[in-house]
Amino acid sequence: MPDQSLLTIVVLLAAAVLLVALARTIRLPPIISYLMVGILLGPHALALVPDEERMRHLAEFGVVFLMFSIGLEFSLAQFMRMRRLVFGLGTAQVLLTAFAFLAVALLIPLPWRTGVTLGGILALSSTAMVVRALAERLETQSRHGRIAISILLFQDLAVIPLLILIPALAGSTANLPHDLAIASGKGAVAVLILLLLGRPLINPWFGWVAARKSNELFMLNLLLVTLALAWVTEAAGLSLALGAFIAGMLLAETAYRYQVEADIASFRDILLGLFFVTIGMMVNVPVLLAYLPWVLFVLLLIFVLKGVIVWAVCRFAGFETGVAIRSAIVLAQAGEFGFVLISLAAQKNLVPSNVLQPVLGAMLLSMLLAPLLVQHNGRIARFFAPGYKKQRQQNLDMVREQDLREQVIICGYGRVGQSIARVLDDEGVPYLALDLDPTRVRQAQAAGESIFYGDAGRRDLLEAAGIAHARAIVITYGNSKQSIRVLAAAKELRPQIPAIVRAHDDSQMEALEAAGADAVIPEVTEGALMLASQTLLQIGFPMSTVLRRVRRFRQERYSLFRGNFWGGSEPGEDQNSPRLYPIALGETAYALGHRLGDLDLERFDVQVAAVRRFGIRGREPSPDTRLRRDDVVVLFGRPEALAEAERFVLNGEQEEKPAKAQEVA
Repeated sequence: MPDQSLLTIVVLLAAAVLLVALARTIRLPPIISYLMVGILLGPHALALVPDEERMRHLAEFGVVFLMFSIGLEFSLAQFMRMRRLVFGLGTAQVLLTAFAFLAVALLIPLPWRTGVTLGGILALSSTAMVVRALAERLETQSRHGRIAISILLFQDLAVIPLLILIPALAGSTANLPHDLAIASGKGAVAVLILLLLGRPLINPWFGWVAARKSNELFMLNLLLVTLALAWVTEAAGLSLALGAFIAGMLLAETAYRYQVEADIASFRDILLGLFFVTIGMMVNVPVLLAYLPWVLFVLLLIFVLKGVIVWAVCRFAGFETGVAIRSAIVLAQAGEFGFVLISLAAQKNLVPSNVLQPVLGAMLLSMLLAPLLVQHNGRIARFFAPGYKKQRQQNLDMVREQDLREQVIICGYGRVGQSIARVLDDEGVPYLALDLDPTRVRQAQAAGESIFYGDAGRRDLLEAAGIAHARAIVITYGNSKQSIRVLAAAKELRPQIPAIVRAHDDSQMEALEAAGADAVIPEVTEGALMLASQTLLQIGFPMSTVLRRVRRFRQERYSLFRGNFWGGSEPGEDQNSPRLYPIALGETAYALGHRLGDLDLERFDVQVAAVRRFGIRGREPSPDTRLRRDDVVVLFGRPEALAEAERFVLNGEQEEKPAKAQEVA
């Protein structure tokens, strides 16, 4: 008989693959898919997956790695810049929403412990969903985007005291103040000890591990540190998640942040997916349908109470009505941490089953509807505040300005990478460098340079470094195979990103261009060119002659430098210099139906640089290419030769030159 546990895993994986793919197609977050897998396969529906304690215990590590990732994104500098919004609006939103839900719970009536628990749970919104939706709409730098992200940052911090509060609420009423004081004291002591001892140790320890230059060792060390700190906080009577959050905080300010984020992503996503599957298994569909009016009531409370409170807080802070409405719409849903906390509350028997099911159902529905509301938040705001349109346009202009200031990613921070970084820095262009030498990274970072430890050939690391919004990527490795690997990852993530690549010599140019490089700079060739130009200058040649010679060499050597389209005369330009010239083939063009080789355009002293067809440009086309209507033939040559070639291509006429006529005579 096959192993039943293996069959369970196969069923889970198959359902997850299908539903996650469906969610991606309709642009829903994967969290919804995992919840649906748990609902469908759990004991209350198809019952294909048993609700086992060991699976729940394994799934808890998904929360551990989620909290580690949140800690990794915690930046003290970022909090200080946004402290008014984070601690002002964030504190007001969380406390007022929690008290509002507590008041509703007491009116139903429900026990005050249940009301406090549900108030804390429903005060939270979905960080993952909101940030992603705002980024897709280029709204992260708008006013409502900054408000939403600031409140979400405070909500993520509020999870820590809630993780301490919920177990304390499960104790006796008489001992509650004592339990809260003990738990808070333990938490404060644990955080202080880990931060005070961990901060001076974590950087040299990871530096020592990274110096071994082993991916497996780096990964093992990462798991060791994360799980060890989680164990320490659990041994102190606190949660595993708190220790993981502290581990992330310790690593957030180090040079290894991006590599760590990339390494942990696979563990986090898979285990977190399993956690949400176990949450979905808690949903009892028949009971949910029986409590459908209550589900809709709780859903309405989530939208209305949270929305009104966020709107009121924003208006009190001085923001206009349209901005307040958009902020309210963006944050009016339950969050992924709410599922973490409600699972803990259910284990501690703080939320009765007849309350748990309607709340779970309402939270799930609110997250299903959230992407649609975020997508149309501007239209809704303009409906309720018609005068908001002008200000909204100003916000969009600000976002576009922000996009123009995005960074250049430099892969490799040796002598070449550092030289490029200095040029960019002098021109005010932000950059982010990635390098695998821990000593170099540590020294450069100590000098205040924007560099992080990591392998630029990894897709997840490039995503973490912001390739989606980067202006360009510069690859400075001397090894062409390593450069091709990075190019493949970069172009897969973002095919249109400009990629500038260093090569040892021009023998590597073809392979790098085939891999997607937009510009390849061979250092041996460029070095020889600089030596030759300096030699000419030193022996008395004028600068104009040397520059003209350098330009001609590059035109002959690199297809990228082979000519420019002539836009008009410039001071010092040779009016007879070669240039690019496009010829559009209309329906009467002589060259239609002819092969390039048969036309023999080289006899006019011109070269065919490219043929553009259906908007696609093919460089150095084959002589067997047969020309069609609406093709554009791009020629390279001197003006007189180009004019003669154009007459022939369009009319089939060839002007016989006097010199040639005399030679024939």
